[in-house]
Amino acid sequence: MATAGAASARPEIVVTGFGVISPAGRGYEASWQNVLAARSGAATDPLLVDEGTSVTISCRVPAFDPDEELGRGSARRLDRFTHLALLAAREAVAHAGLTGDDDEFTIVGTDPDRVGIALGSGIGGAETWAEEYPRYIGKGPGRVSPMFIPKMLSNTGAGTVAIRTGARGPNMTVNTACAAGASAMHMARDWLLAGSADMVLAGGVEAGITGLSVATFAQMGALSRNPDPETASRPFDVDRDGFVIGEGGAIAVLETREHAEARGATPLAVLAGVGASADAFHATAPPEDGGGAVLAIRRAIEDAGIDPEQIGHLNAHGTSTPLNDAAESKALRSVFGDHTDRIVVTSTKGVTGHLLGAAGAVEAAFAVQALREGVVPPTANLVNQDPDIDLDVVQQQPREVDLDAVLSTSMGFGGQNAALIFTPA
Repeated sequence: MATAGAASARPEIVVTGFGVISPAGRGYEASWQNVLAARSGAATDPLLVDEGTSVTISCRVPAFDPDEELGRGSARRLDRFTHLALLAAREAVAHAGLTGDDDEFTIVGTDPDRVGIALGSGIGGAETWAEEYPRYIGKGPGRVSPMFIPKMLSNTGAGTVAIRTGARGPNMTVNTACAAGASAMHMARDWLLAGSADMVLAGGVEAGITGLSVATFAQMGALSRNPDPETASRPFDVDRDGFVIGEGGAIAVLETREHAEARGATPLAVLAGVGASADAFHATAPPEDGGGAVLAIRRAIEDAGIDPEQIGHLNAHGTSTPLNDAAESKALRSVFGDHTDRIVVTSTKGVTGHLLGAAGAVEAAFAVQALREGVVPPTANLVNQDPDIDLDVVQQQPREVDLDAVLSTSMGFGGQNAALIFTPA
């Protein structure tokens, strides 16, 4: 196992800014406050009602006009997932003190050739597919938009963020399904340690709420059938019956501590450890013992060079599905043994729903805020904890906790797992 000395010998990677747009709110602070209040972002979705899907609830971000927010023509030229990526990026660069007076996107104060972009997305331009395919079938090939391909490509989010910010460093898109946002932060950390960039905007974004995607998840039995939208997402509850699909995005500004200090930035937290694994088990279901997640968490702890007992909080993947929540509980106890009883757990999906490829990045943002404030938000709608889930899950009210290190876990279809560990800056 790595030692604390080995971990400290390499450059520290710090978070200096976050941008969040989620069903919990517009912006990092607004989202955090609604998560603390356990205020659900779920509602009946008019689009799904019109499409006649068997499940008609979702968690959408607060309404916005993309042309007004991002410039005239953005609604026509860009898919919704790219709109969300731009909104998250704009807040992130401002939060990190990287914008000047002339433009709210363009990065200043550092060499743009050394700024990378790493974004995760599980689906990419889902709305564009949903709009263009019926047009192709109903009106013929001559009526398909010439922008179809660039709008729907999953790398368009990362590419467009680079165009708007001027970042000319490494630029890649990660697809590890629902682990994608966390996987992108892992990749960004590795670029920084390798010296490939001085700074990386890293996170995840998703806007996959379409009739087709909801119908597919419903046919799988993955979605909640609870008729009350606000209580449908209930991670770890004995009556949980599936997730609520959501949309959103989060982007972190990651850089070496040396680079941050040179430009006068104040770090929010240290990205101390990352871990990844594959279940090598099933396309959509985790192994019952959470074996893949166990590997990812252990690798993150080893990478961080910390004692496992320093972990005091877990922002769990906690999807509100029977299989995931039970497997994650077993994974945590496999890694931490008796110390599991002293890890304060929450799943913020009770508020946001499941943001798919954006989930890991949004939840990392909440884990960082819990670390900074010493408070863990409750799991919304958790009324009767499943007796088979042997975890200390926060209910009803936020809980104050002294934290030395926090963990955020993500699991994706295909059996791909990611774990991120943050420590105080």
